[in-house]
Amino acid sequence: MDSIKQKAYQFLHHRTTVKFIYTLIILNVTALVLETYREFEGLYHDFFQAFEAFSVIVFTIEYVIRLWTASLNPDFRTTFPGRRARFAISPLGLIDLLAIVPFYLPMLIPIDLRFVRILRLLRLLRIFKLGRFSNSLRSIADVLVETKEELTVTIFISFILLIFSASLMYYIEVEVQPDKFESIGHSIWWAVATLTTVGYGDIYPVTGLGKFLAGVIALIGVGLVALPTGIISSAFIEKMQESKEKKQVCTCPNCGVVFHRK
Repeated sequence: MDSIKQKAYQFLHHRTTVKFIYTLIILNVTALVLETYREFEGLYHDFFQAFEAFSVIVFTIEYVIRLWTASLNPDFRTTFPGRRARFAISPLGLIDLLAIVPFYLPMLIPIDLRFVRILRLLRLLRIFKLGRFSNSLRSIADVLVETKEELTVTIFISFILLIFSASLMYYIEVEVQPDKFESIGHSIWWAVATLTTVGYGDIYPVTGLGKFLAGVIALIGVGLVALPTGIISSAFIEKMQESKEKKQVCTCPNCGVVFHRK
């Protein structure tokens, strides 16, 4: 049994299998987009249904094998049955499960059609399965973890500025535009649009003081939006540099001497 499990684990992580699953995920996302076109849905409805069934079968087999061979995965090695439970509740394990559940659920219990449509949205989670096979996505996740303290400070400052700006604009504009700035909660929408420099234009100040304040907040927003971008980009560049340096370091299998590739 152990030898069969080992072979199943190796098969799942074989380059050909990984490429097949990777391609199938991309085709699923493509099919999901094409289904929204009425002309495609009318002509290829049966094909889309058959492809969906085939994809779910493949993803189900993949999930079962990953759950069965979780003890061989170095990320989930712990006492039984904890090793399988750890995989089942891990982010990638939950994504794998939620990617196939919408297909089976209507077969097991009667569900309202509107809820079925919501369940079909979970099919979009399949695109996150690519994270298992993409070094780039894993690097981004690592960067977000490493910079979480800096990002937390930035988000906290943004929140304070958001509430402060919305409150000021409410007291300045409420008498002139009671229908637009009728509460601080309504003013928050304006503050979000201004700080992010989107500026939809559906809510805007008309008083002189309000326009001046809006201009200052918009300028502050330009720098504020750039802060997390700079933090993430600089950390990502450092991560890529470290990855390149690791690839250039080699160890001799005979003597253990470490040397650098040119």
